[in-house]
Amino acid sequence: MGARAVVHLDGRSLSRADVVAVARGATVSLDASQLERVQRTADFLAAQVAKQEPIYGVSTGFGSNADRLLGAHRLRGDAPGDAPLHQDLQHKLITSHAVCVGEPFPADVVRAMLVIRINTLMQGHSGVRRSTLEAYAAMLNAGVVPVVPMLGSVGASGDLAPLSHLAIVLLGGGEAFFGGERLPGGEALRRAGLSPITLSYKEGLALNNGTAQMLATAVLAADRLAALVDFADRCAAMTLEAFAGRVRAFDEHVHALRPHPGQVASAARLRDLLAGSTLADIPYHLVPRAKPWLPASWPTPSLSSLRFDIGWDWVPADQRHGRERFYERFKPFRGGKKHQPQDSYSLRCAPQVHGAVRDALAQLERVIDIELNAVTDNPLVFPDLPGARHIEDQVVSAGHFHGMPIALAMSYAKAAVPVLASIAERRLNKLVDPATNDGLPAFLVGNEDATDSGLMIVQYTAAAIVNDLASRAHPATVYSVPTSANAEDHVSMGANEGRHLLAMGADLGKVLALELMVAAQALDFRRDMINAARRLAREADLATFAAKVGNAPPEPHPDRARFLAECDALRAELAASPEFAPGPASAALHESFRAAVGFMGEDRSLDGDVAAAVRFVEAWIAGRG
Repeated sequence: MGARAVVHLDGRSLSRADVVAVARGATVSLDASQLERVQRTADFLAAQVAKQEPIYGVSTGFGSNADRLLGAHRLRGDAPGDAPLHQDLQHKLITSHAVCVGEPFPADVVRAMLVIRINTLMQGHSGVRRSTLEAYAAMLNAGVVPVVPMLGSVGASGDLAPLSHLAIVLLGGGEAFFGGERLPGGEALRRAGLSPITLSYKEGLALNNGTAQMLATAVLAADRLAALVDFADRCAAMTLEAFAGRVRAFDEHVHALRPHPGQVASAARLRDLLAGSTLADIPYHLVPRAKPWLPASWPTPSLSSLRFDIGWDWVPADQRHGRERFYERFKPFRGGKKHQPQDSYSLRCAPQVHGAVRDALAQLERVIDIELNAVTDNPLVFPDLPGARHIEDQVVSAGHFHGMPIALAMSYAKAAVPVLASIAERRLNKLVDPATNDGLPAFLVGNEDATDSGLMIVQYTAAAIVNDLASRAHPATVYSVPTSANAEDHVSMGANEGRHLLAMGADLGKVLALELMVAAQALDFRRDMINAARRLAREADLATFAAKVGNAPPEPHPDRARFLAECDALRAELAASPEFAPGPASAALHESFRAAVGFMGEDRSLDGDVAAAVRFVEAWIAGRG
């Protein structure tokens, strides 16, 4: 894709888009003035250690060893070549904490972790040296991707174990991917032309004490979910057109009365997506229902290739009592659309449901934007703090490593994922069910020989995924398991939350792919059925057209003339109508999808179609349409 983008890191302006760009291959540069601040803090720490000041994690041990000041010599005596204790402390912190298990995170997650960690350390409150940050950036830019197994963080003190897997490669240990190979960390560095580093005061603690794993997964999950919510609106619009549904429920003045931001946004998007449609809001009486095809179904040559038949039922005069005003507006025929102004909730309430998901995502994005430019390790170093009297004023032990702010926001987003999947599955189910699909063929296939299942089983797959998503939506944040001999007695479990959310987004995309697959088939049928009725009205005589209408009074009957006159009025209205078509937005999506998955005239192997539909949605999300 040409020259790679470069993201400039200064500790204060990293955006979600920047993280996604680096995850996908962009490189980073480090702000020179911030690097000077970084080095000034490192020099301050070194000076305090020289004064033998007790500083947690710098000149003392960690956790339960916090009250033990590091001596000048080892108690067992120095062995030749042994590192100083302060170096040994930081090195062992990384090597002893790299204990995650399971499959490794994909490269995009690990690269996102790296850029987030570098950026927070760039603020100059963590005590790392300039050279250490430059080495981290060089490793990222060279394409060295540490192997970080997925399981092992409890989300406080930050993501200790996974961040240790990042840092251990910088020390020449662990494993990393480079050039498509999984290698020992030192060998990956060597092939990239880099050398391991030795850690100084507090650097191990700075490198592994923070929220970078949960935040990286949150950023990538939020980026994906934003695309999926937009795509869900597109699926809902196409499904509504396949139903010949009503759009007034999306009117701007309606949603001004309940102005939740996400709801207003989804309603506006649905209005835009449905603009120009001549399938939505069709008068009820114009919409025929599907009937099984028979050899004698279509007497006109231009319609003889169709795989369905159509029809209406006439409403006799003696059944119109109490609805006279209705039949002044709508002709007395029952076809595919029920005579009611309200579509089912899964269509009519799409702005409310999709919008609530948007609001959950917006909360996650708000928290992410703060966290991306926050300092999340411990202790925090303030070398230039005005009025400081003691070292405790300038090196402060606090709790910014606790992941609960980002974890709870992800819990909210996790709960929203099966909600969006569920409403999509309900729309899909309505389309295949002949009792609810407003006159479309059962399971969206002609089935003239009674041998075809159509798209029936696609709904099963969607239902299975929705159930699985609902099972995984339980918040990990509500179940803290204390660690570190109860010193760390409340943790966020945000790393598990982020891992779940990222995986759930992938499965949500599969449900939307299945809805699109079914909606495209239904849209073909609805468009072709109504246009077949229009063509018949233009080409056939009244008797041929009236033969498509059931409940006709026989000859002779007092209502026979009225029946024929009303059939003729229906025929005239259809004949005068322009060709029925979806709006430009659904038409474009339908056309591109049909290039990947063709119309199903009769049963065929659907495994390839389903896989192609999932790939289509993945490609759409990657390219944002």
